[in-house]
Amino acid sequence: MRYRISLISGTALLLPALLAACAAGPDYRAPQGATLGLPAAYSQGSGAPASDADLASWWTRLNDPTLTSLIDQAIVNNLDIVQAQARLRQAREALRQANASFLPQISGSSSGGKNYRSQAGGTRVDDSGNVISTGASKWSSTYSLGANASWQIDLFGELSRTAEAARADLAASGYDLANVRMTILSELATNYVQARLAQEQLRIARESQAVQQDNYNIANWRLQAGLVSSLDEQQARAQLAQTKATIPQIEAGLRGSLNRIAVLTGQAPGDATRALETPAPIPVASTQIAIGIPADTLRQRPDVRSAERALAAATARIGVAQAQLYPSLGISGNIGTTSNAFSDLFSLITGGVFANVAQTIFDGGRLQSQVRAQKAATDAAFAAYKQSVLTALEDVENAMAQLTSARARKAEFAVAYDASNNAAILARSQYQAGLTDFQTLLTSESALLNARNSLASAQSDEVLAIAQLYNALGGGWQSMDNRPNEQ
Repeated sequence: MRYRISLISGTALLLPALLAACAAGPDYRAPQGATLGLPAAYSQGSGAPASDADLASWWTRLNDPTLTSLIDQAIVNNLDIVQAQARLRQAREALRQANASFLPQISGSSSGGKNYRSQAGGTRVDDSGNVISTGASKWSSTYSLGANASWQIDLFGELSRTAEAARADLAASGYDLANVRMTILSELATNYVQARLAQEQLRIARESQAVQQDNYNIANWRLQAGLVSSLDEQQARAQLAQTKATIPQIEAGLRGSLNRIAVLTGQAPGDATRALETPAPIPVASTQIAIGIPADTLRQRPDVRSAERALAAATARIGVAQAQLYPSLGISGNIGTTSNAFSDLFSLITGGVFANVAQTIFDGGRLQSQVRAQKAATDAAFAAYKQSVLTALEDVENAMAQLTSARARKAEFAVAYDASNNAAILARSQYQAGLTDFQTLLTSESALLNARNSLASAQSDEVLAIAQLYNALGGGWQSMDNRPNEQ
């Protein structure tokens, strides 16, 4: 008996391997870089590899504790992330369902009841002259208990290919969750920087408004003194009104950014971002970013890895479709007992074991069409994978170009701001002394306002480009608690 059990156990262990060896359909092989049109290096930037540690929490390099705190809240409370987590759980259960198909399916049933039987008969008259019926009727009990079992043998790999596709789908869902998280964090950082830029623009506008109010007062005083015409006063008035008009628009932009931050952190707009209304400087960008090589992007970008897993799942489903062309083998059995008395329920037990083989003979070409359809779906999945790779490379190249542009503009606008500030100081003092006209002062003040706003925008553009670059490189998901598993 011991020998028999060992033999059966050994056969059970070898069976999956033997069945996998004859599984229908192609075995998946991940496409190589040459097939995807992957270049050896990026056209810009340093080829130094970006470490997972730097990518995982890239926002900490901006040295802004408030932003870091907001991102921590978003990771826990963002509802897009919660939805992606739910989809991941669904994919995990789909894999469990696919794996359950390898095991026998057993069901049981039981019943009990009362049966009534009536038998027709004649009549007779007793000694007292009463008419009595001679028919018979009675109640009887019936009890039954049974179990059924069935097991589909995975002869041609339909079940194993289904499980393979489910594993790939699970990994793809994990990468989709990672991609959602990565996108949310980038969007949060973007809105935070835009909020700080709006606060800086408000500060500039209000300071300019104060200066322009002084200019208007001076022009009005000079008009009252008969030193200038009303043209100076009207020009000063118009400049002041134009600056005041920009403030409500900037405030609306600031409120929009704060409301978006509240939603991204899973909160209702309003009180949730009240603390952010206190002005703070635009985060300072780090100077050096390692971007690695294009091949790194395939490993770092979760959307690319999700597309690759979708291709693997589509390839496995070709095998599922092809296996349906071949015979299927199933084993079933049942055991049961029936009795009129509960005490005798197990007196007689009956059962049977059956094997069945089924093969589709004619279906009008439906199964062959399913194979061709799945091959077409696989071709589309490959195209989508390649497209995701090319899009990822484009994102990195564009982000590097934006970062280079922002840094160059910031350097030039710093020079423009210094020169415009000096010119405005000179023009203001000369106008007060009556040495120049108001148009010169107006031009100088406008140039200074533009230079200050442009410098602030360039500073924020640099930080936004860095956020865009880290997002393009695939940063922000490497520290997830449950990273996707492709096994």
